Amino acid sequence: MNLTLKIWRQAGPRHKGELLTYKVKDISPDMSFLEMLDVLNEQLNAKGEEPIAFDSDCREGICGMCGLMISGEAHGPEKTTTCQLHMRSFSDGEVITIEPWRANAFPVIKDLVVDRGSFDRIIQAGGYISVNTGSAPDAHAVPVPKPNADRAFAAAECIGCGACVAACPNASAMLFMGAKVTHLSELPQGQPERMARVVSMVDQHDHEGFGGCTNVGACSQACPKGIPQDVISTLNKDLRSALRASR
Repeated sequence: MNLTLKIWRQAGPRHKGELLTYKVKDISPDMSFLEMLDVLNEQLNAKGEEPIAFDSDCREGICGMCGLMISGEAHGPEKTTTCQLHMRSFSDGEVITIEPWRANAFPVIKDLVVDRGSFDRIIQAGGYISVNTGSAPDAHAVPVPKPNADRAFAAAECIGCGACVAACPNASAMLFMGAKVTHLSELPQGQPERMARVVSMVDQHDHEGFGGCTNVGACSQACPKGIPQDVISTLNKDLRSALRASR
């Protein structure tokens, strides 16, 4: 495959960025998208040019590091992570535009790399359990109804990649935050701090500069792990309960 790539290049947070055009040839359809970028970087290195900075880690669709906006879609045309996207999803001769996540709360560090530390700070604000549960209990010692356990596991699949924010026209992180709140609210261990948790996380979300949710649904459509939009309803329900209790 021969492709034309229009890639966002930005030397640093305070530098002006621009889209630059690159050509790549003889790309195997079986390559992953990141492997294709590796090939391009090898070519740039060979010519003494600055390679393109992009995030990646496990390359197994688990860590959530590899967020890219590909031709206007978070992670590209398939519902998967960028590292699990293969070049057979594109056509020979196609022009592909590659950009970083676009959100005020995700400032660009360099090229395609953004700072997603805002997600970490939301988790630090309340996405944890501090109640002393003692030593590890035997398996199934604390009964959890299967529907609750299934929903907790489904919400826990969120990998914090930020695709929901990139896809949302308001750059809202409500799907991410809803997944974290729902995961803990469905389990007995999460109940003692349930109300304080949601208030602290929402406050941090707004402080970081994320937008509000208007139920567009682009977040759940872009999520590579299929987090359902109803986790936002759980978050809103818990938030209303917490605010009523504080009056």
